[in-house]
Amino acid sequence: MLEQYIPVFLVIAVAIIFAAGTVFSSEIFGPQRPNEEKESTYESGMKPVGTTKERVSVKYYLVAMLFIIFDLEVIFVYPWAVQFKKMFSEMGISVFVSMLIFLVVLELGYLYVFKKGGFRWD
Repeated sequence: MLEQYIPVFLVIAVAIIFAAGTVFSSEIFGPQRPNEEKESTYESGMKPVGTTKERVSVKYYLVAMLFIIFDLEVIFVYPWAVQFKKMFSEMGISVFVSMLIFLVVLELGYLYVFKKGGFRWD
């Protein structure tokens, strides 16, 4: 009974060893003789402007969520398009209609966001 869990315990053990090794490797490869230049913040070779606690506009997160939602369209449409001939010959027009409904619903969502000004950055 317990031997069925051996692979799970092995994966957990490897994960713990890997995590600990990654954390402790910073001691080995980290700065050996720290100075002001080594410990300064690096931001594209320029001095950082402002603090790290500045607030980001909510529109940034809205656009990110919209990208994820509409990016899912590709995940569903591409495999459907690859198998379209096979599915169409087996199931008929219902395959095309179901994908058409899916695309129309997504495009209605896109139009709604566009009309509400979700893509304007000003």
